Amino acid sequence: MTGPLHNDTKRIRGHRAFRIMVLCLLALWLPLTVANAQKGKGKGDDRVYLEHADELRYNINAPDPVTRFAQIVSGNVVFHHQGGTLKCDSAYFFQEANAVKAFGHVRYTQGDTLSLTCDHGDYDGQRQEMHARKKVVLRHRKQTLYTDSLNYDRLYEVAYFFEGGTLIDGTDKLVADWGEYHTDTRLARFFFNVKLQGEDHLITTDTLYYDTTISEAHVLGPSHMTSGTTDADTDNGYYATKTERMRLVSRSTIIDKEKAITADTLLYDKTTGYGEAFSNVVYEDTLNRNALNCEYMQYDEQTGYGYATGRALVKDFSQGPDTLYMHADTLKLVSINIGTDSLYRKVHAYPHVRAYRKDLQAICDSLVFNSKDSCMTMYYDPIVWNGARQLLGERIEAYSNDSTIREAHVIGQALSIERGKTDDNYNQISSKEIDAYFIDGNIRRTVAMGNVKIIYYSIDDSDSSYIGLNYTETDTLKMYTSADRQLERIWTPKHQSTLYPMTQIPPEKYKLPEFVWFEELRPRHKDDIFEWRGKGDGNKLKTTTRRSAPLQTLGQNASPQATDSESDIPDKDAGEPLEEVSGETPDKDAGETPEEASGETHEGTVGEANEEVSEAKPEKTTEVKQ
Repeated sequence: MTGPLHNDTKRIRGHRAFRIMVLCLLALWLPLTVANAQKGKGKGDDRVYLEHADELRYNINAPDPVTRFAQIVSGNVVFHHQGGTLKCDSAYFFQEANAVKAFGHVRYTQGDTLSLTCDHGDYDGQRQEMHARKKVVLRHRKQTLYTDSLNYDRLYEVAYFFEGGTLIDGTDKLVADWGEYHTDTRLARFFFNVKLQGEDHLITTDTLYYDTTISEAHVLGPSHMTSGTTDADTDNGYYATKTERMRLVSRSTIIDKEKAITADTLLYDKTTGYGEAFSNVVYEDTLNRNALNCEYMQYDEQTGYGYATGRALVKDFSQGPDTLYMHADTLKLVSINIGTDSLYRKVHAYPHVRAYRKDLQAICDSLVFNSKDSCMTMYYDPIVWNGARQLLGERIEAYSNDSTIREAHVIGQALSIERGKTDDNYNQISSKEIDAYFIDGNIRRTVAMGNVKIIYYSIDDSDSSYIGLNYTETDTLKMYTSADRQLERIWTPKHQSTLYPMTQIPPEKYKLPEFVWFEELRPRHKDDIFEWRGKGDGNKLKTTTRRSAPLQTLGQNASPQATDSESDIPDKDAGEPLEEVSGETPDKDAGETPEEASGETHEGTVGEANEEVSEAKPEKTTEVKQ
């Protein structure tokens, strides 16, 4: 039979024979493929093997040339490649290209430490890469990474995400626009809009490296950390989320409520409350209005112990517009009864203490401030200057109320000198002790006790010229001054007094035997406090030791015990100052009148200028008025 019909019949039979041949080849190939998969899964074999599928077919008529020659598998599909397993609902298997396109419930596992799930993904056996898309979850040991687009490179053991991702590590959550996670080192690198959040901490930055093995974050670039009530700003720092330890190695700042500390390097352990600061340290307390600069500082919140050294500088802003600057080689803070309602602190400064404020300057070897009674004690050759007045002794104690001085006591070899109109005229007082009482920061009453010697220049009220020099010896002196620092009156009990006219003053009477003027030691400005200038050996005071009777105890072998007055005297060789317990100071009531102090008194006036000698009678009160 010939003709078109015969040709169509031959063509149909040819197609049918071709299809039968393809099916026969598939029937022969599938068992061989499975057998080869079981046979050829060696460690060095880089081929991807199809281990199982419920259905396998070719779609040679597919319009897509990519999938036209792919093996289309579906139903419980399982692939295997070099120790990794890929499961999915269906897939295109490109055997020649050694690649798989997987769809539906895609799950890739590698041993028992790594699993990756997604909606669909591509696996390239040649490059050993898995591209996962849509609802991607990567689990590696105890870490879980969530994203919508992730590329996992098996060769370099790193996973990349680039459309936002979240890493969960225990209670910590890291979020970023893009980043990477290394399965070999377990190190995560996150970039842009990074946030690390935990139960009690939050870190915001643009670059963060996170070591999941030790739960430590390393931030680079402008970063902010919050841990409880503590905040930190840094450009380069480390934060351990489990131990709550900070290590900030760039110029950084830690803020806790009203306190802030800035340094080149900061260490802080929130759990123990211990912190250290290194190089260019600046500490500020806005509540108490003071600051500290130094090169090294440490503080323990649990014990209340602090230490600072290296050009240590204390700045106090609490007394109005004028700042007090104080320098010492070493500063130490000790807290007593910490954690109780009776807490108080002691600040030790030593050695080479120098202080400057516009209206006040001071130097000493050692200083102790006690917050319990707001007392500042200066030890070992202390000198205080206030305007034209110089005050010195063996020890100086200053008490304050709300940062304003209330009273000061000079104990042992006390000397007060006030420079007059010229360098040759000095009002002088020397005694065993001098007490000064203040109102609104100004001296209003001064009491000198024990072997008191006085040199005072009387002034004519009419023209403010000098009348003469008054030299007095007595046991007790009380001076009262006005708010503008003008002398109002002087009171003494029994005394010997001599008034020398200005033209008849003996040369030896211009100055007391104890007179010494240390203007060259005085700090001239705030930067001058770093230049130590101490007394010469010949001008140093020799401390007088006060002794008391030993306590009486029962028993023949009982030995005398040291009293507070002996045991609390600071030992200069011990390397740090000790606070001395002072005795009760008489006449601490600034409102006391001369009559109240002496009981029964008699008033008298200083003789006229032409009287050379005025011998005082017993129980006399002398009043000097300007």
